Amino acid sequence: MPNNLEPHLSPVEILSLRPTQMTVGLREVETKRRQWAAIQSEKGAEFLGHHMVPVVVGYKQRLYLVDHHHLALALHNEGVKHVLTSIVADLSHLGKEEFWSVMDHRNFVYPFDADGVRRPTADLPKQIVDLEDDPFRSLAGAVRDAGGFAKIEAPFSEFLWADFLRRRVGKKELRHSFEDAVAEALVLARSHDARHLPGWCGADR
Repeated sequence: MPNNLEPHLSPVEILSLRPTQMTVGLREVETKRRQWAAIQSEKGAEFLGHHMVPVVVGYKQRLYLVDHHHLALALHNEGVKHVLTSIVADLSHLGKEEFWSVMDHRNFVYPFDADGVRRPTADLPKQIVDLEDDPFRSLAGAVRDAGGFAKIEAPFSEFLWADFLRRRVGKKELRHSFEDAVAEALVLARSHDARHLPGWCGADR
């Protein structure tokens, strides 16, 4: 994400944040839920204070979430109502069509569905609870956590990996054994075929 313009110190309702993607990996959401449950009683307030979610101010002054969709959904599912936000761009002066054009060109939006098909921005969900599950996004997250590729700041980079894996790992295999799919995906992630992807950790030939 770009450098923050300013923190929004007033708590914002999670359900008022507009998603800029269509899917999440629900396995990753569940992992974040468990992580939150383990710290919320002792370090919850400190965690929320240090994990402001980045937003773009859009037309009608709506706040568009441009990262941390998994975290926001996990917190909501754990009963958290509000988060702090950090404004990375104010595009509220733009009309609707120009707003989405700028969002697209600045990589602030990723309107691809669970099959990796680009959809109109009008099809984006209005709330994070409407995000669709993409099991390949969960697979990409697991591969990243296992060291298959490096986590970097490029927007939606894990979705690029998810799309790469979607074309190479079978859906049936993914449903049958997630662990086996991760093992296969780790090999693919380090292959030369993945060298164009952000955070690639394979060896140059």
